[in-house]
Order: sequence, then C-alpha cells, then structure tokens
Amino acid sequence: MSIVRFEIITKVIELGSFTKAAKQLNMTQSAVSHAIASLESEWGVTLLIRDRKKGITVTEVGRNILIHMREILNRIENINQEIALANNLELGTIRIGTFTSASSCLLPKILSIFQKKYPKIEFTFFEGTYEEINEWLHTGIIDIGFVVQVKATTNFDMIPLVKDKMVVAFHPDHKFAMKKTVHIQDLKNEPFIMPTGMYQTHIEELFKQANIEPAIRFEVHDCNTIANMVQEDLGVTIGPELFLKSQHQIQTGNLNITYDREISLACPSISNASPAVQEFLALAKNTFCHV
Repeated sequence: MSIVRFEIITKVIELGSFTKAAKQLNMTQSAVSHAIASLESEWGVTLLIRDRKKGITVTEVGRNILIHMREILNRIENINQEIALANNLELGTIRIGTFTSASSCLLPKILSIFQKKYPKIEFTFFEGTYEEINEWLHTGIIDIGFVVQVKATTNFDMIPLVKDKMVVAFHPDHKFAMKKTVHIQDLKNEPFIMPTGMYQTHIEELFKQANIEPAIRFEVHDCNTIANMVQEDLGVTIGPELFLKSQHQIQTGNLNITYDREISLACPSISNASPAVQEFLALAKNTFCHV
C-alpha cells in the first residue's frame, strides 16, 4: 500500500481524467494508469471503470474506499502542517467549497486578511450548490464549506458568519425605486425573473406566504445573468441581499415579508482539522462576528 497511489487515484477521480491527473501530478499517463492498476491488483478489487463514451466511473467499493483514502491523506496533511508550525513555517493547502454569493462577497475579505498573515498557505476552491457542498464535506473532498444553515447537516461544526435576507431587485428607473418597502403583492403583475438555482425554494416560500402566483417571464439559473437581465429592465427578481447589493448597475429594496438565511462555514470537525484550517476558521469568525 502506498500513500502516493492514494494521491494518484483521488486526483484522477477529482479531475475525472487520467490525462489531467497526470499533468497536475507531473507524471506520465502510463505511470498513473500503472499505479491504479497495481493497487487494484494488490487488493483484488476494481476501483475505476474506464469507458470511452462515459469516461471514468467509480465502482461502489471504490467510493467506499475513497472516503478512507481522503481521510488518510487529510491526516498526513495535518501532520505536515504541525511539523511546519513547529519549525515556524506556514505550509499546506486548504480546500474550500463555496457558492456564488459567498465566493463574491465573503470569501475575498477573509482571504485578503489570511494571505497577509500566511502567504505560503495555498487554496483550492470548489464552487457548487448547497447539496454538492454538503456532499463534499461528507466525503472529504473539501476541508470547509460555506453553507446555508437551514440546509446544513448538524454533524458538522458550524461558524456562523452573516444573516442574508431576501430582497427585491429592479432597474434603477423602475417605479419601485420610489418606495422604501416593496409589498410582495406589488409583484403580482410584474414581469418576474425566477432564479432556478439554490435559493429558488426561498422565493417560492415567500410567494406561498403571500398566497400569490408570480408572473414569471424568465427562468434563469446563473446569478450574474439574472442581474444583467434586471439591468436591461427585462423584469424584477428576488434574491439574497449579499449578492444583489454588490451589483451596482441595479437597485434593491426591502420586502414587507422578511426571509433570512444564515450563512456559515462548516467543518466536519474543527478539533481534528489541520492548523491552517483552524486558523482560517478563527479568522473568518473574528472578521464577521461584528457584522
């Protein structure tokens, strides 16, 4: 059994490609293939299935073993960081799962402070949905992840950061610009841009509370596309204040019905996390605790 082979197979699965994994690991593709084949031969199991049309598929036993491989690699990373810390060196990599508004509005502020203090710590980012981030935390793909508290699993340690309320967004020349508060009933006949992404359920809940059906003109997944469509006066939308207020080309207003989501950083176990991850979480908490 070889730790190097663990690193190879986890990288192949992460990237979904022998070629990409070989390039990132600075190895030949044949060496990567041989390493995985030798591990499968040693254990007498098939970990990966290669298909020209479907690409790489992980077998059931492969998925189960992968969790333990990642745990071993994470432990080794922790050991290396502890040694580096003892020698007054800050080394290591932090893998972070994040979603759009957290990536644009929360993460940069934390990174800016952290990098000044620990310039040698490296980062790998995975952007996905709430559900994907939770899955990545469970399977060890990431060390920490931005999550929405109501969607988070209680098995994780949580660092609450900010409360993000739902607001209405519209063109600066829209009639809503003259109102301090927009009544959700006022949206009934407005051309509405419905987000089909992560916070669609929050918006649907707001309309359900008001007992109205929105006049949906467009259904759009990408947050930036939605903001651009509002800028072009193609309709109004509802979304998280954190993201929409950062879009200076559009205007936002408060709704008469409040709906908050708490954004937190989740970690499988802070006490078992690497020194770098623990420091990142402490810094994030200190950065946003008074916000």
